[in-house]
Amino acid sequence: MATAPERLLLRLEWKVVRRLDGRLQGAHRTAHRGSGIDFTGLRAYSDGDDARHIDWNVTARLDEPHLRLFTEDRELTVWLVLDRSASMAAGRPGRGKHDVLAELTFVLARMFGRGGNRVGALLFDTGMLRVVPPGTSRRHALRIGAELERTSAARGGGATTDLAEMLDAAGRLARRRALIVVLSDFIGDGDWERSLQRLARRHEVVALRIVDTADDVLPEAGLIVVEDAETGEQLVVDSADPLLRVRFRAAVDARDARLAAGMRRAGVPVHRVDTDRDLAEALVEVVARTRGRSA
Repeated sequence: MATAPERLLLRLEWKVVRRLDGRLQGAHRTAHRGSGIDFTGLRAYSDGDDARHIDWNVTARLDEPHLRLFTEDRELTVWLVLDRSASMAAGRPGRGKHDVLAELTFVLARMFGRGGNRVGALLFDTGMLRVVPPGTSRRHALRIGAELERTSAARGGGATTDLAEMLDAAGRLARRRALIVVLSDFIGDGDWERSLQRLARRHEVVALRIVDTADDVLPEAGLIVVEDAETGEQLVVDSADPLLRVRFRAAVDARDARLAAGMRRAGVPVHRVDTDRDLAEALVEVVARTRGRSA
């Protein structure tokens, strides 16, 4: 009998991966330049450059050392950094942030793996870290899915997610240059911006921010119990109070502005994926925005 991850992957292969096939395949070309196969140009040699890349013919002609530049090979190592914190459980049953994270993980693992890239995963919750080493096969995608299911079953209440610790863990894990895709709602604390800047200096980083309506909208339902998904702290509030609604909206806008500014300073593109959005459409938009940014 098929396991839950196997059933989910099969459904996604039919409903999402087939729709994306040919649109994401080969779409990634890293912004870094190095020892790939596609020649892109020349530049003058600087102290610290790799002397193995000197073009001696051009150097002799110009009487000044010049390096040959290449675009990195398309085959690369991809690390999926998966936020398993309590806030990721928010959302309606069957379509919460955790469900969308699982679907995104399967689709990305399959699409990148089918392109010959090696995909690994880092599953993070404060105090808990699981690593799936890079691989390429369909079975490997299922292994990542099994770890997602295991961490979901093991999760309990916990402290607020330390985003800086999560990003630092990714930096320690990815020793060679890689594409790092961070899947998170980015609800947490820690000096994550500095950690993100360090990560982006060594790797190509893309952030997929998974958002549910509950993150942005306070329902107008009278007295309600509000619970912090990360800490478990509860508070009774009057959701119809105009002042409370204004303060809530201001806090949401300030949070979003801080996140956007931090990502911009780190040079990391952040793409919003809403839980009520069609997954294939969302990923096509991500790819279109990535291509536009690269151009």
